[in-house]
Amino acid sequence: MPVEESNRVESELVKTVAISLITSFITLIALYYLRLRTVQDFLPKYGFFLFFAILSYALIVPAIRQVRAYKQFACMTGMMIGMTLGMMSGFLSGYLVGATNGMFVGGVFGMIVGITFGAWMGGCCCGIIGYMEGIMAGFMGGLMGAMTAVMLLNDHLKAATIIVFIASAAIMLGLNYMIYREMKQESRKRHESQMWTIALSFLLTIITTWIIVFGPRSGLFN
Repeated sequence: MPVEESNRVESELVKTVAISLITSFITLIALYYLRLRTVQDFLPKYGFFLFFAILSYALIVPAIRQVRAYKQFACMTGMMIGMTLGMMSGFLSGYLVGATNGMFVGGVFGMIVGITFGAWMGGCCCGIIGYMEGIMAGFMGGLMGAMTAVMLLNDHLKAATIIVFIASAAIMLGLNYMIYREMKQESRKRHESQMWTIALSFLLTIITTWIIVFGPRSGLFN
């Protein structure tokens, strides 16, 4: 029998997105008044990319919460979860940091984020296969995101950022729907508070902001 819709984690996804956005924006505003307002040209240089970083994490964090709610998936589903989350988190974080700091820093940061989330989520079901899918996708996504941003530095970078975000949002919504379709006959195994959402959003915003504003840069930005 289908599980009652009000008890499903999917009924909480919009709330999770809102909590992630609020947490990240409050964190960024606090950082601005504590430290970042003294940075020369902070908003013109970094505001656009930090804004899209916050939006990107508001897509990724709810998907992580959705996966954790069910804990166990079929092997093929788990491989898709690891691949999609690894690729999207790696690409988006690598792209946005690469746009401000260059290929090396963006690629390394994207790989760390993508491999971490890809392996974490890919390991939900089919052991080493899921881990490998997540690691490979995060590795590739991080490098490709940073490389794409650097290649677009002199060719409508901000317009491309919007297009990249829209495409990534569509992919992440597809992942949410795929998980729902695969697990609609199953009850959730884990009922978590939104503290995971707040903690992840806060941590990602802090780290990303610090790297974008104060991290090392390639010669292109000197």
